Amino acid sequence: MSKALPVRVCTGAIRDMSAVKHILAENKRRASVDEFLSRELSRAGYGGVDLAKTPLGTRVTIYAVRPGIVIGRGGENIKRLARTLEERFGLFNPQIAVAEVPVPELNPYIMASKVASALERGVHFRRACYWALNSIMNAGALGCEIIISGKLTTERARYEKFKAGYLPKVGDPVLKHVRRAVAYTLLKPGLFGIQVTIVPPDYTSPDYVKIVEPPPELEAKPAEEAEKPSEEKAEGGEAGEKVKADAGA
Repeated sequence: MSKALPVRVCTGAIRDMSAVKHILAENKRRASVDEFLSRELSRAGYGGVDLAKTPLGTRVTIYAVRPGIVIGRGGENIKRLARTLEERFGLFNPQIAVAEVPVPELNPYIMASKVASALERGVHFRRACYWALNSIMNAGALGCEIIISGKLTTERARYEKFKAGYLPKVGDPVLKHVRRAVAYTLLKPGLFGIQVTIVPPDYTSPDYVKIVEPPPELEAKPAEEAEKPSEEKAEGGEAGEKVKADAGA
């Protein structure tokens, strides 16, 4: 009879796989919450959401242009959203806070939604994208890119890009600081997608070098030090001429 080979289980690999599954599940739930809130709060100028786990529950921070619509009369909308997030998405004791977006033009969620609503009203896609691009750059952004895809002019789907300013593409600073959002709208030709990427005004590239000019005090000191040797040389020359004159006499 053949002996059965022992089965070796790598506990480290199982632990790593469970951690990966947990991260994927969290990201999937975060994307589902974001998609749900973007539909529910489109009239309020939805600008994104932040989820943070605390010992007392889940802190949900909703960014909107018009916080009053999110809160509702007597806080009715807040209570309804908290109940929906807990029952439908499994968030533990959600505590919702609403923050107003200070500069809507620097928020990619809001600008993508504005382009989508303009397309729904029948505005030409190039006019809507150029309007959004100019608004973002006039607000102080370092760079911006808008990509719109769908059946733009013919029955064949394609995409067009609208860019302005400085726009880095890869790297860790890009993942941390560059803002990106996607919005969709269903029109008569088909589904249109709008992706907005914004480089905020406070973005600093690692390869950026700033040359600082020295203060006036430090600039004056080298000039004074340069004048002193010339004065000493002049005094030495006068003394030498006097010695020669005395020797000749």
